[in-house]
Amino acid sequence: MGIGFHVPKIIRIHGSIAFLFMLAACGGGTEEISGSEDVTSEEGSTAESEELEPVTLVLNWFPKSQMGGFFAAQSEGYFEENGLDIEVQPGGPEVSTLQMVAAGDAEFGLAHADQLLMARNQGMELVALAASLQNSPQAFMYHSDAGLDGFEDMNGRKAYVEAGIPYWEYLKSQYDLSDVEQLTYTGEYTQFMNEPESISQSFVTSEPYFMEREGVDVDTTLISEAGYDPYNVVLFVTRDYLEQNKETVEQFMNAYRPGWDYYEENYEEVNEVIHEANENIALEELKFESEAQHDFVYGGDAEENGVGHMTEERWGELIDQLYELELLDEQVDPEEVYTTEYLSE
Repeated sequence: MGIGFHVPKIIRIHGSIAFLFMLAACGGGTEEISGSEDVTSEEGSTAESEELEPVTLVLNWFPKSQMGGFFAAQSEGYFEENGLDIEVQPGGPEVSTLQMVAAGDAEFGLAHADQLLMARNQGMELVALAASLQNSPQAFMYHSDAGLDGFEDMNGRKAYVEAGIPYWEYLKSQYDLSDVEQLTYTGEYTQFMNEPESISQSFVTSEPYFMEREGVDVDTTLISEAGYDPYNVVLFVTRDYLEQNKETVEQFMNAYRPGWDYYEENYEEVNEVIHEANENIALEELKFESEAQHDFVYGGDAEENGVGHMTEERWGELIDQLYELELLDEQVDPEEVYTTEYLSE
């Protein structure tokens, strides 16, 4: 997630006309800065942009490289070519993409696979359409000279971890971490930097950049090395919306892979668009994240099957893990929680 909170703009594109909104100071509301005017041709008919179907995508955090494919699809007109007028709304610490989509306040949302399963356990019928990151970049970060060779070496140290995060429960079930002093992760790293023996949750795609910038030498260990590896930045809708709007979902997904394919070769260009949407994230940071996340997006199963690919085996394994941790009440059929039907070739 990075250090501190990025205050974004919301970008809405009608044809070639951009609308910018600023995130309200409280409650995640928005304040419109510029509006649109109806555009008509010489014959008086409405412009093509007025015929586009409006849909909303809510991000799982403020705009950053992990959403690069969506911004590429937007800026390159792939959504528009498929008949959609996309409004992109930022996430953040006070925004629940799961609740927004479940309540109908947004048609499409982004979340991690374990979050989707736990939301389903609370009665939200959500369906995953694509996994933008094949593997999780979530990691523990520690000072390079801290002498950590494995997860067990966390004992006797302070660990800054978000309360209730599933992978921490998984690690505690696999290793004896009874002597770890767990402290609340806040997204701020001053204490970690001043405590050479401490550990902090992180993303390998962002936090190492900040530490290098601050002159702090760190290493990281991916949580996936312990066997817990949920899909990340998963695109989802509600089951009801999917069943009632299959054509719209297909239109959206027809822009999904082209957007990510464009981002792979043109990420610095698209990062300019992301930076416009979130001026508090530096272009250098976006470049680091884009390059660090490359294999997470385009490697693994995506290398052969395309960006967003998902398998029943991976979903089934995650369901079993969360069930064993008593974070799910039942072992749901994986086919109930995801579909690859709309992933374009």
